[in-house]
Amino acid sequence: MSEIVSKSNRRIKMGMVGGGPGAFIGEVHRMAARLDNQIELVCGSFSSDFEKSKQTGADLFLDPERIYADFNQMMVRESALPAGERMDFVSIVTPNHMHLPPAAAALEAGFHVMSDKPATLNLEEAKVLKSLVEKSGLLYGLTHTYLGYPMVKQARAMVKDGKLGEIRKILVEYPQGWLSDFVEKSGKNKQAEWRADPSRSGISGAFGDIGTHAHNLAEYISGLMMTEVCADLNIYVKGRQLDDDGSVLFRMENGASGALTASQICAGEENALKIKIYGEKGGLEWHQMKPYELIHKPHGSVMKVYTAGVDKNNLYAEAYAACRVPSGHPEGYLEAFANLYTGFAEAIRAKDRDYRGHDLIGINEGVRGMAFVDAVVKNSNSDQKWTKIDI
Repeated sequence: MSEIVSKSNRRIKMGMVGGGPGAFIGEVHRMAARLDNQIELVCGSFSSDFEKSKQTGADLFLDPERIYADFNQMMVRESALPAGERMDFVSIVTPNHMHLPPAAAALEAGFHVMSDKPATLNLEEAKVLKSLVEKSGLLYGLTHTYLGYPMVKQARAMVKDGKLGEIRKILVEYPQGWLSDFVEKSGKNKQAEWRADPSRSGISGAFGDIGTHAHNLAEYISGLMMTEVCADLNIYVKGRQLDDDGSVLFRMENGASGALTASQICAGEENALKIKIYGEKGGLEWHQMKPYELIHKPHGSVMKVYTAGVDKNNLYAEAYAACRVPSGHPEGYLEAFANLYTGFAEAIRAKDRDYRGHDLIGINEGVRGMAFVDAVVKNSNSDQKWTKIDI
């Protein structure tokens, strides 16, 4: 009980695996974790190169004694520290093939885990990780960033409240243009290099990277699980090993149908994730690049635009709670990311006190995401019209 009380009177302590020199997402995780002043980074193994890891630690003003040569050393030494000093959880921000090993080591050592998506390299690893999480009784969070936006939460709440009626159709698209050229072998783009490498990224490129976001968004807002896919994956850039484009028809568990496109060769596009969801009473539309607005299109009535802000604007409680500033002061990507970390910190504090969840996206969503990728690749490589998503 004393440890639970101490957590309520201090910041939650975080360790990090990955996020060293040249990494993009590591610093995003660190900014998100510290935004609401609920989490403190205390240790890390930031790179497989110990010298680079020590440099990152120095840049972050961390205790040199708590910069570790590898994640195994980190788990052992952090476990030996007093409960009030050691890390409470580890944030994993490595390439996909290195998601499972540190997660497994952390759970074995008694630490909660927050991981960048996708959960693992493949479906088999995701199922292993699910077993480890369930056996440990510890918390596992997955940073599907876009679920942190207030208007995404508003859309989910409206669907749950029956504002659209029975869901019939979902259209979700995620076009990017950053891989329109063969940049992975240039030596100048570390992100492209590992994402285009099957040994580090997995069996899919675009769909493993951003298709999982689109899949997750469709399930989150609708409250329904995707059950079947009919897929067409493409490789447009000569020399590339993994898909850089694709389209999928899908079915949801209630019989609703939909279409999902994900592409990283849409030259000129930036990060244009968007979703439209329709029910018998009307539709909703949300664009990630204008995330503070949600368009409601009730059947036979006037279209309404909801906007994020702490002046409520008829927002549901979960959307309102995710806002920080008044309407007209747009919040964005980092704030959405921060909502995930703040929720995870709250979940850790509540873990042993009637924990009921804090909109925590966890291992179940991680397994479903990998099962989606697995089914899409299988279907695209076969002559079969439909492939069930096997969880």
